Amino acid sequence: MSEPVSISTGIAGRYATAVFELAKEGKKLKALETDVDMLDAALAESADFRDLIASPLYSREQQANAVAAIAKKMKLSPTMTNTLSVMAGKRRLFVLPQLATALRGLIADEKGEITADVTAAKALTKAQQDKLAKTLTATVGKDVKINMAVDESLIGGLVVKVGSKMIDTSIRSKLASLQNSMKEVG
Repeated sequence: MSEPVSISTGIAGRYATAVFELAKEGKKLKALETDVDMLDAALAESADFRDLIASPLYSREQQANAVAAIAKKMKLSPTMTNTLSVMAGKRRLFVLPQLATALRGLIADEKGEITADVTAAKALTKAQQDKLAKTLTATVGKDVKINMAVDESLIGGLVVKVGSKMIDTSIRSKLASLQNSMKEVG
């Protein structure tokens, strides 16, 4: 892990632990989960928001004012709004993506869940996702929440990542494996 990524993850982890503990103490974990979902969506959809948190061109005051307005518009909980304000005042908004990831992990641990990143060649139906989640739950021993993505280049099959384990049953990987074995023969 590179040093800047390590530093960002460390900073985000400390903020995430503090926010999580405050939310847990106040029995506001559901609100915190909603806040994280909204922040993730904002980060994914808005290039302006990503620029605001990452750019050194904005002053602390400009970042704090912008984040306060965004939090009000998104109707974030007071805990998250205050955290973002503190982060803006300390020039730490750049760790917001890592903060969201860390909070997701803490919330999932509290709920006894684990997230499986599933990539398929075509979108799975709700029934297929439920069956996959049930199978993974039996294998892992925790409730599994599926994070679904579609990648048509897989041709067919699935790539499933649960924690540090990865299962690749895609046709693309099978063809690549076959191609490598053919090279070895010739």
